[in-house]
Amino acid sequence: MNTANDNKANEFTQKSHTENPEGLKVNEKNITIALAGNANVGKSVVFNELTGSNQIIGNWPGKTVERAEGKLRFEGHDIKVIDLPGIYSFSTYSMEEIVSREYIAFEKPDVVINVVDASVLERNLFFTIQLKEMNVPMVVCVNQVDLAKQKGIIIDTEKLEAALGVPVVSTVAIRGEGLHELMEVATEIAFNKTKNKNTTIEYGAEVENRIKKLTELIQSKNLNLGYPSRWVAIKLLENDIEIRKLVESKSRDIVNTAYDLAREIEDIHKEPSFAVIASERYFFANQFAHGAQLQSDIKITFSERLDKLVTHRVLGYFISALVVGGLLLWTFVVGDFFSSLLTSAFGFFHPVNPQVAGPIVIILWNGAFGGIVAGVTLVLPFVIPFYLMLSLIENSGILTRVAFMMDSAMHKIGLHGKALIPMILGYGCNVPAIESTRILETRRERLLAAFAITFAPCAARTIVILGLVAVFVSVWWALALYAIDILVMFILGRIALKVVPGETSGLIMEMHTFKVPSLSVAAKQTWSRTKSLIYVVFPVYIIGSALIQGLYALGLLTPIANFLAPITVVWLGLPVIAGVVLIFGAVRKEFTLLMLVALFGTNLAAILTPIQFIILALVSMLFIPCLATLTILLREFGWKATTSIALANIITAIIVGGLFYRLIGPFV
Repeated sequence: MNTANDNKANEFTQKSHTENPEGLKVNEKNITIALAGNANVGKSVVFNELTGSNQIIGNWPGKTVERAEGKLRFEGHDIKVIDLPGIYSFSTYSMEEIVSREYIAFEKPDVVINVVDASVLERNLFFTIQLKEMNVPMVVCVNQVDLAKQKGIIIDTEKLEAALGVPVVSTVAIRGEGLHELMEVATEIAFNKTKNKNTTIEYGAEVENRIKKLTELIQSKNLNLGYPSRWVAIKLLENDIEIRKLVESKSRDIVNTAYDLAREIEDIHKEPSFAVIASERYFFANQFAHGAQLQSDIKITFSERLDKLVTHRVLGYFISALVVGGLLLWTFVVGDFFSSLLTSAFGFFHPVNPQVAGPIVIILWNGAFGGIVAGVTLVLPFVIPFYLMLSLIENSGILTRVAFMMDSAMHKIGLHGKALIPMILGYGCNVPAIESTRILETRRERLLAAFAITFAPCAARTIVILGLVAVFVSVWWALALYAIDILVMFILGRIALKVVPGETSGLIMEMHTFKVPSLSVAAKQTWSRTKSLIYVVFPVYIIGSALIQGLYALGLLTPIANFLAPITVVWLGLPVIAGVVLIFGAVRKEFTLLMLVALFGTNLAAILTPIQFIILALVSMLFIPCLATLTILLREFGWKATTSIALANIITAIIVGGLFYRLIGPFV
């Protein structure tokens, strides 16, 4: 980053957080700003740059869609920023679209900042026009103007502002450029609604006349729908199911009139009314974009050359394999290095001396101490590098290319390339990965993807693999387990494809321009993903480790271990206690490692042989998913599908574990 850019970013930060620290007497008002726009336009980068670490990530009330909320102080104003899901329309085809339009209509944010990508302006303005239909106080943020310039596109923001009738600000959010001006304009609109020149776009006469007629009818009824009357009229003409149900509950006459008017539009244009209205929007999007764009000499950029290389019909597959393999190898190598350092550091601390303290104190303290050591030496060194690299890959744009290249391979298990994104996310955590299968088009595809994800080594399973195999055997055996896991996923995917009837749809997926990822944005995303793991895992490790030592000392675990011995000892070649260890691991995968540490300390090589480390890690990786994953499966797919997936996991783990024990026994 050059000095000029640093100065701009610093100027924004200083004014945002330090200017007028005592606050303003006249305009002491909390402002709420909503960020809206398509996916991959840099909206999340704008959000992260504005709010910094003052963020809360959760779900919308009663919904499974992620909600991102942050705060900042700008020129004496306390501002709440809501990052709405990336969507392309206000239809009812997805929960993200419903959440976004309901928030804007019912919560009424003071300003909506519509973030658009300067390099694909026309496509993004289709959604901008829909925002204008809602008649909300709005500012258009034309982001990534630097990438547009590389493509020979220059945006005249004044012309675009005149055409849209709303303020327009250009930014390069990843470098902090233009964000101060953006916030100045947004706060001005928030406090001076009269300056919001959000003019109405009037469509062709045959459509506009019917919109006005229906709008007047809705207004005459005083239905108090929450949405703007004109917007409701347009949605009724588009045959929006949710809006039709809402209006029908209050006035059947309006719905009947809308139906008749929509039929008139269809008779004139000989195509569905929703397609006619979409065409009207695209017409204006085209007019506005071309009127504001200045085309300069086009040069083939490095990004475009890289794009051709990554999507090459031969080299693309090697690059995709290198990306996924490199992500895992990076995690192993970096994690192993830091794990060794931290383990050495903890070597200076010693357990409680039995001659000094009583047996209860020894059990509790040594158990808790073992939990702390396990958390610090096994969780942090491996999880943080994984999430950091995953964020960099996501933000660079290469992840979507990998999904594109893997499309044909994914079809072998009844999925398309888009499913690779939830599956890679599954390497972080199965729960959000299964939720993200909603990007797939059919329930069958979602079910097949969710089934495959339950075998993906999540962060918790990775802790077990690395904590047992990478630390005590070798990094290469840990990598081998991942290769085996991919093979198992493919074989079981083929079997599931035969069991679950249906056809696989084609791949429709937007690939945004390559860009250099922001390390600060990646770091914030890494912390957002890691902190919940730290907040949950560390207390569980400390308390759970002490509790397990207590149960073991009381002899309560022995009968369970003996009952499972025919499977664990005879078939899998593991110690007797392995049965209890695997059961605890079904609650949370980290418990597999936690219990071993709690019972035998951190030097597990004293009680397990190399082959037992490998087999235990393999079975834990393939065994029944944790309770959180089973819960999300139950909610998304019902008890029958959840039971089938859980049984498939258990049977696969036992069969593969026993076979692998017999195959590699002579070589380890």
